[in-house]
Amino acid sequence: DLQYFAHVHPDFDGAVFRLNTVLPRAGTYRLLADFYPTGGTPQLVPKTITTAGYATPLEAGIPRLAPDLSLQHGENLDVELKLDPAQPIAGRKTMLFVHVTPAEGLEPYIGAWAHLLAVSNDLVDTIHEHPFIAGGGPDMQFNIFFPREAAYRVWIQFQRKGVVNTVAFTIPVSALR
Repeated sequence: DLQYFAHVHPDFDGAVFRLNTVLPRAGTYRLLADFYPTGGTPQLVPKTITTAGYATPLEAGIPRLAPDLSLQHGENLDVELKLDPAQPIAGRKTMLFVHVTPAEGLEPYIGAWAHLLAVSNDLVDTIHEHPFIAGGGPDMQFNIFFPREAAYRVWIQFQRKGVVNTVAFTIPVSALR
C-alpha cells in the first residue's frame, strides 16, 4: 500500500550481504538493493516479496494513490515541494524544488544532502536520486524522468542535527498526449 518505508543497510560478512528486519504487517513489499560495484556503474536491483498470511492477489493490492503535494512534517523539519512542470509528463524532465524549514543544522546523510526514492503505485518503477542542486541550505533541486504514466510515491530523506527525517509525497504523472 506504499505506506511503509525503511532505508536500511545490510551487514556484510566479507562474502554475503545479510539483512535482518521485521516488517510491520503481512503484505507485498518491494526490496531495493542500491550499489556501485568497483569498476562498474550504479545499480538498483529490485525484488518483490509477499509475506506469509497475505492472501490478496497482487493486482488487487495495487493502491489507488491520491495526489499529495502538501507541506510534509518530518521529525524536526518541514518540507515543501514544487514541481516544474506542475503536471509531470512521462519521459520528460520534471524538476522537483524542495524547501526545508528550518535548514539550520542540515547535515549530509550517507554522503548526500538528501536521498529521494520514487516508486510507482504498482511497484514496477523505482527511481533513486540525490539532489541535482544542494549546498546545505534550505533549497534543493532534484531532476527526474518518470518513465510512464502512474501515481508515484516519493520519499525524501534529510538529516538535521543528527535526526533522519523521512517525508512522503504522491505525484501523479501523465502520459504524453
